[in-house]
Amino acid sequence: MKIDSLLKLFKGIRILVIGDIILDRYIWGRVNRISPEAPVPIVEVTNDSFLLGGAANVANNIVALGGIASVTGVIGRDRAGEVVRELLSDKGIEIALFEDSRPTTIKTRVIAHNQQVVRFDKEDRTTLSDKTLKGIIDYLKASLKKFDAVIISDYKKGVVSRRLIRELLKITKPSRKFVALDPKVGHFHLYKGVSIITPNLSEASHGSGIDITDEDSLLKAGKLLLKKLACKAVLITRGEEGMSLFTNDNVIHIPTVARHVYDVTGAGDTVIATFTLAHAAGATMEESAMIANHAAGIVVGEVGTASATPDKLRQSLRLAGIIRRR
Repeated sequence: MKIDSLLKLFKGIRILVIGDIILDRYIWGRVNRISPEAPVPIVEVTNDSFLLGGAANVANNIVALGGIASVTGVIGRDRAGEVVRELLSDKGIEIALFEDSRPTTIKTRVIAHNQQVVRFDKEDRTTLSDKTLKGIIDYLKASLKKFDAVIISDYKKGVVSRRLIRELLKITKPSRKFVALDPKVGHFHLYKGVSIITPNLSEASHGSGIDITDEDSLLKAGKLLLKKLACKAVLITRGEEGMSLFTNDNVIHIPTVARHVYDVTGAGDTVIATFTLAHAAGATMEESAMIANHAAGIVVGEVGTASATPDKLRQSLRLAGIIRRR
């Protein structure tokens, strides 16, 4: 299938995103002096903005690329939860959110002169209550058949658990629905049976128990994860080295296409969103990884939680000679 034709098919693909919903707050400013109270910079605030993070940002990436996204997870009964609902609604993302007694997770970043000065988090990472978890599982049982693929976005904030994944895989097994998972250190024992995981180098090292220092250790770690988790594929993102796709048949190394790296925030969200959308549209694993690599190269070139668009993606693929100019 031609890549340009494939991108056009994104519009009809429906993806469900399950996981930890985060509100990303950015405080923008400039630094001209050091505080007389302590050796810290004084940031003169010029702007304040909110963006979708975590599972919500994965859904945002899907919609930005032309797909149809629904997101399910947990928010608090607070103003931050209201902001999340408003942002999701504004983006046209379908919502199946469950309110809980915990606060909405907020990551606040202070940015001065395009550099992050400090980040502070407000969150509750305890396991979900039985009532809330049952609500999510009941929603999956009732709604999953209408989606072409599922993404689990694990930020280790309490939503993703052994029971949730077990129930999800039980529901998706008859239809062999594609289930992609963005993992977190400490949770790899939960992921057995998903279709693909997309760890970065650090996560792959922890998950495999192998210190990845060179190509040999990378190959050992990827193959071990593939066997250990019984996945169809493992996609290890390697920063400036690109990414490596492991399947039962092959190992493919894909070099980075990023020209400038300003901010890696949310790059993992972009990779799993683009890969899953492309694969659900009919792309092979290798084609999906290549397209996701170009999408990641776009977002790391922007400050803040960003997303690729079809036009930007086509431009990047044209520059690489993958899509020919007309």
